[in-house]
Amino acid sequence: MLTRLLLVAGLCAAQVQKSLADSSACSATATVVPSGTSIPVTVTVTETVTAGASSASALVKPKVFIINHFALEEAAWTKPLKLTKLIAAPGFSPLFPNAKCNAAGAICQLTTGEGEINAASTISALIQSGKFDLTTTYFLVAGIAGINPACGTLGSVALQHYAVQVDLAYEIDPRELTSNYSSGYIPLGAQTPIQYPGFLYGTEVFEVNAALRDKVLSIASNVTLNDSSIAAEYRTKYTQFPASQPPKVFAGDGITSDVFWHGELLGKAFSQFAYILTNGSSTYCVTAQEDNAVLEAMLRGSVAKQVDFSRIILMRAASNFDRPPPGVTAAEQLFYTNQGGFAPSVQNLYLAGRPIIDEIVGNWDGVYGGGIEPLNYIGDIYGSIKGQKYRPDIG
Repeated sequence: MLTRLLLVAGLCAAQVQKSLADSSACSATATVVPSGTSIPVTVTVTETVTAGASSASALVKPKVFIINHFALEEAAWTKPLKLTKLIAAPGFSPLFPNAKCNAAGAICQLTTGEGEINAASTISALIQSGKFDLTTTYFLVAGIAGINPACGTLGSVALQHYAVQVDLAYEIDPRELTSNYSSGYIPLGAQTPIQYPGFLYGTEVFEVNAALRDKVLSIASNVTLNDSSIAAEYRTKYTQFPASQPPKVFAGDGITSDVFWHGELLGKAFSQFAYILTNGSSTYCVTAQEDNAVLEAMLRGSVAKQVDFSRIILMRAASNFDRPPPGVTAAEQLFYTNQGGFAPSVQNLYLAGRPIIDEIVGNWDGVYGGGIEPLNYIGDIYGSIKGQKYRPDIG
């Protein structure tokens, strides 16, 4: 059965200025947006496909599936990609109960909800929904992030090779540690911050297809990204060359944590942790809440032959610096400073992602339909995806 409805994709702009958590009228999550940020509101006519309407012969088989994490990340895609077909499935987020697809079903989008638990739950529900054939689908996991000023700047877009989960650790308040500890975060099973973990849970590190990452990077790297006057002024406070430059698309790895951490000391600690867990192969550039959770659900789907792990693209756009410039405290920057990067970061997800989507869909036959062969190990730290040409280089 099809019904017609109106979807306000841009949310309630007045509510965005504080917290979206109290809005029952809008599909929203608790996201704080700097005061003065302009959030466009768009209205799109959509079709709803009721649960149970699909059959084995009517599975939607997307070429590209966009994965976002909250409403403002989602809103950038809906209207320009004409994602008017709604597909509900059990287990999707209560705030975002529908996947959205274009009429042909070639491009779809789903919002997971923020944080690791929401992300893993939603992606697991998607894979097990019985609504989609995802065996040849490319997943564009697109979200905003904090950025290491040694790697990039506000509004920049990072395409990742590694994702490292840094919050699987012991934590002791640094005020209760002796001075020889560089951080209160200590790897599980270790006794100092610089030791490799004594035991692993399996979600600490994921490696995706670097050949695919490099291919789409070459497509998106020439895109002109959006910026703001506030961001342009704020980045001049940084002495590092990447931080002080205009935004661009670049290759850079990410770290995942449910803790919204901030500051130079934690930044150094997590950079060290990422370096240790990847045997020195990764230096983190962007911070995230969901990536490792999304990847774990994808990994399990890949082992079950329901998705192809070699077709995952990780993309993060920088909404804020993860540590302050000289003369500014971490607390001052986190709580009281508008860095001006939020609106450009959301816009730049679409600007960088759209040519990637167009490339995949437009060159499906002969290029992308058969996949981009990995030239590196892909998967988790356990080596769960068997039969690869390349041995794990993590762990």
